[in-house]
Amino acid sequence: MEVMPGYKLTAVGVIPEEWEQRALLSCVSIANGQVDPRDEPFRSMILVAPDHIEPGTGKLLAKRTAADQRAISGKYAFSAGDIIYSKIRPYLKKAILADFNGLCSADMYPLRPVHDVVGGYILSVLLGYRFTKYAESVSVRSGMPKINREELADFELALPPLPQQCAIALALSDVDALLGGLDRLIDKKRDLKQATLQQLLTGQTRLPGFRLEWELKRLGDHVTFLRNGVNSRAELVTEGRIRYLHYGDIHGCKDTYMSPRNLPFLPDAKAARLDHLQDGDLVFADASEDVAGVSKSVEVRGIGSTEVVSGLHTIAARFDKAVLADGFKGFLQFCPPFATHLRRLAAGTKVYATNRVHIASAEMHLPSVAEQTAIAAVLADMDAELSTLEARRDKTRTLKQAMVQELLTGRTCLL
Repeated sequence: MEVMPGYKLTAVGVIPEEWEQRALLSCVSIANGQVDPRDEPFRSMILVAPDHIEPGTGKLLAKRTAADQRAISGKYAFSAGDIIYSKIRPYLKKAILADFNGLCSADMYPLRPVHDVVGGYILSVLLGYRFTKYAESVSVRSGMPKINREELADFELALPPLPQQCAIALALSDVDALLGGLDRLIDKKRDLKQATLQQLLTGQTRLPGFRLEWELKRLGDHVTFLRNGVNSRAELVTEGRIRYLHYGDIHGCKDTYMSPRNLPFLPDAKAARLDHLQDGDLVFADASEDVAGVSKSVEVRGIGSTEVVSGLHTIAARFDKAVLADGFKGFLQFCPPFATHLRRLAAGTKVYATNRVHIASAEMHLPSVAEQTAIAAVLADMDAELSTLEARRDKTRTLKQAMVQELLTGRTCLL
C-alpha cells in the first residue's frame, strides 16, 4: 500500500508520522474499588447511570444525587476531567466528559486520562465509529451485551501529540456547544408553540381582528366518512398507481399534515372499492397503545393528481369546508374538548380504540372559518421555524461525524 509522505501505515490505519499507536489502557486508567453511596460525602454526590446519558452525543441528561436515587449498592467515584463510559449495550455509545466530581453506576467505567492525554480526545474516540464497531464485536455474548476490561485493554488507537489532541478536543467541543445551543433553542420554540397552541385553540387568546363568538358544533353533522382498506403492510408494493395511508404512517408522522409522495402503493385490484382521498381530508389512527395517541391524525395535503386511499386501522373524514377550514383540521387533535372526548370514550385493554361514532358525537365550540385559517397560519409558521432549526441541527450533527472521522485519523490536522 502506497503511503503519502508524512504518513505511516500502522495497525490502526494510516496516520501522521508524529502520531503514536497506543493501547487505550495506556491512555487512561480505570478506577478500582467501590464506595457506599449511603455514606457521606458520597450520598450527596451526583450519581450517573447509563440512562442519564444521551446516546451518541456525550450529553448528560439528568443530574440527581445518590440520595435522590435511593442508591444502596456499590458505586465508582470519579473526578472532574474523567470520562464516564457505559460498558453495557456499547452500540448506544453512551459516554460523557465529567465537569464535576461524582459517582457512577457499576455498569460504567470511570476512565482517568494519563498526563499526556486529553479527556476530550478520548471521549471522541469512544464515541467514534471505529471503537464502537470494535466494542460491538467483542460484546456479543449471552445476556446483556457488555465490554469488559480485558477487551478494553486490547483496543488500540491513534494518538496525536498533546497540542493536536487539545485542538481536536476544542474543535469538537465548539461543535457540541453549537448543537447544545440549537437543542435549547428548539426546546424553547417547542414550549412556545405548545403555549400558543393551547391559547389559540381554546380561545384564551384571540388573534387581532376576530371578535365573533365561537359556535357550538356537533362534528357528525358536518362530516362524511370514507371507505378505507384493511390491507396490511405485507400486501403493499413499491411501485404502482394508488398510494396507501397506513395507521403506522399516522403514528410516525411528526407533523399535523402529510403529503402522500413517500407512501407505498396498494395494488389496483385491492383499491377498486375504496374512496380516494382529497386535499383537506383528515385521517385518524383508530388504535393507539397509549391514551396520548388516541386522537392522533393527519390532514392530507399536496395530493394533486396522485391517487391515495386510506388503509388499515384508519378513519378518513371529509369535513364541510364551511365548518372546518383546510389547514386547521390537523390541529383538531390538540383541541382539548375534542381530544378529551375521544380519550374518555376510548376502549380496550392493551390498545385504545377510536371509531366513527366517537368522532361524530364530539361537540365543541369552533371559531369562524376565517379565524381558523388565521390560527392555522400562525401555527404553521411556528412549525416551519421548528423544522428549519431541526434541519440545521441534523446537518450540524452530520458535519460533526465527518469532522470526527477526518480529525481522529489525521487526514485533517488543525496545527
